[in-house]
Amino acid sequence: MADVYDKETRSSLMQKVKSKGNKSTELLLISLFNEYNITGWRRNYSVKGHPDFVFFEKRMALFVDGCFWHGHNCRNIRPKENADYWDKKRERNILHDKKITERFESRGWTVMRIWECELKRKNQLETIVRLQDMLNQ
Repeated sequence: MADVYDKETRSSLMQKVKSKGNKSTELLLISLFNEYNITGWRRNYSVKGHPDFVFFEKRMALFVDGCFWHGHNCRNIRPKENADYWDKKRERNILHDKKITERFESRGWTVMRIWECELKRKNQLETIVRLQDMLNQ
């Protein structure tokens, strides 16, 4: 199916997609932090790489990655329109994520990445246990 918008309109709409305050990732994780009494985290840490959450005492950076944007194939959703563009976009995001992880780890930080799909109800407990295990190391 062809896009219902012209290139300029689609570009304008995509620019309005924000990377902060996403209900399916960051805000959901905050509610899980509260539910499971996970403390010591902060948001909006001003450092290159912009982790979604940091745990300063543990020197841990936590990223919550959207499955489509960061290349997780849990649902195997790939647009048929402009497929080359989207494949290259995801590849760039994956490469960027690896570089950011390496940057934090080279400074002695632990990095945890949580996929959006891991926050779905059936996976939440397993994800929280994994986070708690990393925080208790």
